[in-house]
Amino acid sequence: MLFKYSGIDASGNKISAKIEACTLEDAKSKLKVKKILYSKLQEDKALINATFERKTSISATILAEISRDISIYLNSGISLINAIKLINERYKKNKKLSTFFESISIFLDEGKSFYMALEQQKSIKLPEFYKQSIKISESGGLLKTVLLELSVFLKEQERVKKQMLTAMTYPSFILVVSLLVVGFMLSFIVPKVTAIFTQYDQALPPLTSFVIVLGDFFSSYYTWIFSFIIVTIGIVGYTYSNYKAFKFVIDKLLLKIPFMGSMIELNELSRFSYMNSILIRSGVPIVQSFNLSSNIIKNSVIQELFLEASSKVVEGEKLSKTLENSLIYSIDSAFIHAVAIGEETSELSTILSNLSKLYNENSQDKVKIFLTLLEPVFMLIVGVIVGTIVFAMLLPIFTMNLG
Repeated sequence: MLFKYSGIDASGNKISAKIEACTLEDAKSKLKVKKILYSKLQEDKALINATFERKTSISATILAEISRDISIYLNSGISLINAIKLINERYKKNKKLSTFFESISIFLDEGKSFYMALEQQKSIKLPEFYKQSIKISESGGLLKTVLLELSVFLKEQERVKKQMLTAMTYPSFILVVSLLVVGFMLSFIVPKVTAIFTQYDQALPPLTSFVIVLGDFFSSYYTWIFSFIIVTIGIVGYTYSNYKAFKFVIDKLLLKIPFMGSMIELNELSRFSYMNSILIRSGVPIVQSFNLSSNIIKNSVIQELFLEASSKVVEGEKLSKTLENSLIYSIDSAFIHAVAIGEETSELSTILSNLSKLYNENSQDKVKIFLTLLEPVFMLIVGVIVGTIVFAMLLPIFTMNLG
């Protein structure tokens, strides 16, 4: 439980702060040990409520800024707890972040490590690799260095994410509008044109009959069709997020798609290599580094590959050989050869850093090509569909004129 108090400290200064304790009596005892004469002592309801709420995620940009600022403060000789309090002043208006920093301050003041403070706070959900990196760097005396590296990494990931979202906006808009146009033609235009044909006692061409049937179906059940699509997307998304076996199957299928599979692999290897170069350079053992870095991989197949590799390294096998002989997935051979060279020369961190830059550049090139091709492909597909519908409607008129 958390209590807030106000009073006078041992130096005679007025003080207002918070303290962690199991009970009110325990809180009083702790204040007595600290030689604080309190005038007010009560449970902090804001923090109590926070413990019952679900943890909320924090954006990579904000987490990167916090990590950078803590690193700067530590480099300036400011203690960790004072650095947290200084940063808290900036986020006073944000209830969740303010509660987060207050919790961290209290736990640090109680003598807990930074990692334990992050682990025990109940306000913000932090990435597992981030917390584990803090834990290892803290024990190795490299906290300020790793925090700065994590800041750079998180900012880069957010930049790539925003770049992808921006690039996908226009093609997605074209796809949605095109689907609406096709749906409108089948639901409203085709039935009206069909009414003209019914006046003539003449057999319609098969293509026209098919489009008419399709148009009747859309006009009668378009609300059910759209509802079915939305529900299906929701079910697939939920299953993908909550069932590992289903996610593994989908991820494996994605990796087999020409061009897209290569793009996914390059992106995952870039992120994985960069994270590992940071951790290994910070003194983290290779096995532990691979385990931590696997948490940032989104594709479950590639994640499983590296988790298996790290477990076999513990048994004495070389990492490069494990990756080469794995039955889970055949990773890029250039990556395996680079890892083998790094193992032989003991320069794995440097090689992984260079690989990260190389794969990042290749990934961005492929993404640009993919997005450049996506727009005309969408236009072509929609053009063919609309053209087919128009041709099917005009075909009976041509047939009657020829007759």
